Amino acid sequence: MSLKERIVSDLTAAMKSKDAARLSTLRMVKANVMNREIEKGSELTDEEMMKALQSLLKQRRDSVEQYEKAGRQELADKEQAEIVVIEEYLPRAASVEEIEAAVAAAIAETGATGMREMGAVMKAAQARLAGQSADGRTVSEIVKKQLTA
Repeated sequence: MSLKERIVSDLTAAMKSKDAARLSTLRMVKANVMNREIEKGSELTDEEMMKALQSLLKQRRDSVEQYEKAGRQELADKEQAEIVVIEEYLPRAASVEEIEAAVAAAIAETGATGMREMGAVMKAAQARLAGQSADGRTVSEIVKKQLTA
């Protein structure tokens, strides 16, 4: 079963179980996927679906941060609930230790000595974490910490 089929199947199940929060999140995901398919002019591959879901996840995380700064905890909680639903369709997130190990290996591989090589280290670290879901902001912070240490 493809990722898209799984989302549609879960959407139907959420309708039947009258799970409003899950239903609205899955509808939003499905609409985003359909829009991307229209832009592309064909079906999305599972890899492209993953990128779409990661993009939605990043938007939700940014929204949570903004809502918390503005003191709107009820909206932050709603976004957090959406994050939980979207993460179900992504591979297991890499732990901080796994990201640190990938960054250390990327630094050794690229021979980076300072912040000038941050782009090359980021690219190599992301390649090492390809099978897993890794937040770019977390990877960036770890790269900065290791390059300035």
